[in-house]
Amino acid sequence: MFGLTVSEAAAICGGSVSNMHSAAAAELTGLTIDSRSASPGDLFVAYRGEKTDGHLYLASAFQNGATCALAEYVPEGVSGPVIVCEDVQSALEKLMAAFRSKVTIPVIGITGSVGKTTAKEMVAAVLAQHFRVHKTAGNKNNTIGVPLSLAGISPADEIAVLEMGINHFGEMDHLGAMVQPDLMLYTRIGHAHLEFLGDLNGVFRAKTEVLAHMKPDAPVLYNGDDPYLQPLSARENSLSFGKGEQCDVRARKIQVNPEGTVLCEIISRDRVIPVTIPAFGEHMVYAALEGAAAGLAYGLSDAEIAAGIASYQTVGRRFSCIDTGFLRLIDDCYNANPDSMMSSIDSLVELPGRHVCVLGEMLELGEGAKRMHHEIGAYARQKGVDLLIASGTLCSHMAEGFGEEAHYYPEKAELLAVLPKLLRKGDAVLVKASLGSAYAEVSDMLKNWNPEEERVP
Repeated sequence: MFGLTVSEAAAICGGSVSNMHSAAAAELTGLTIDSRSASPGDLFVAYRGEKTDGHLYLASAFQNGATCALAEYVPEGVSGPVIVCEDVQSALEKLMAAFRSKVTIPVIGITGSVGKTTAKEMVAAVLAQHFRVHKTAGNKNNTIGVPLSLAGISPADEIAVLEMGINHFGEMDHLGAMVQPDLMLYTRIGHAHLEFLGDLNGVFRAKTEVLAHMKPDAPVLYNGDDPYLQPLSARENSLSFGKGEQCDVRARKIQVNPEGTVLCEIISRDRVIPVTIPAFGEHMVYAALEGAAAGLAYGLSDAEIAAGIASYQTVGRRFSCIDTGFLRLIDDCYNANPDSMMSSIDSLVELPGRHVCVLGEMLELGEGAKRMHHEIGAYARQKGVDLLIASGTLCSHMAEGFGEEAHYYPEKAELLAVLPKLLRKGDAVLVKASLGSAYAEVSDMLKNWNPEEERVP
């Protein structure tokens, strides 16, 4: 957070200062919510969480070198400088909006219901061919993560790519006030967080709250194949991407290779850019289009765009395709909603071998949750999936939708116990569920599964 001193931060937050001593002129260069990672120059933010209270770690943060803290009260025995405010989140948002006003490099915001992190990584990979890029670490995209990502912008950076995620109305308005994007990219409007946003029109309204914090002529890039994003076409300097002929940036000659790459040509007016995407699944074409659209918006050459797309790397457990020696495993268990489930199933059936879905619950879907789980089961059957294995209360409806060859277990532990006996060497297996279902445990087991050991008496 270059450019802000402790006294300036206190004035912006509107809080009182405890134990200021000689720290008033000290410059804040970082932001942390983890006292263990606090270091000189850091502002430690004491959040009250569901499991713990950051105020209990103020002393630890100062012991590790934090320059100042932002908190709602000062525990007994804490002697370091603390900016005391009524609400930490509100104060931090004011502070980050002020910090953003000092940032002179372009800041790109990325949102949508599906593929935000993939888009962020692809856009960053493309722009890194021409700029020094700061990007959101991992998926720190909410009202806590965005301030951390924003504060990480340094004087050496030339462009920033920030992921922005929400699940309630009003949250994107708060994020937008902090990020104030110079360009906004929309991946897709899908069936995510419907428990709070109601329907797809509600998702669109919530996601577009950020536009009020952008200049009228600021570019907006959007998925032109998504009917819910079509209203963005009326905005000045909008640019669409997709597979349809109507899109400003489009893909053609798509070739999905089972060994884990996708080839296509990206077209924009008279420019034709052949690209190789080093990841599996036709859905990755959209990620390449997102990277290309951002590259075009910032004047990159065809060669730079192609090189950036070729340098993309999969993050964490987002559609990682692994050959274990016994299975072709698609580890996609970071998160799930109906749209991403269908996309992953589409990619699974492109692989050789028997097609197996190992699925968990899709959370935060609201009143239509049972119906949507049933529809995913039916979709898997329709696409030719051979075997569906699922656990979790809502997945009983998924099994009903799939019909015969569905194996349903109320508890994940039951699924783990029988899963090795249901698989065969050479199977193509998709593991996917919402993060709250903790299906990483399932993927990890399959990475180490050896059918030959199963036969040992």
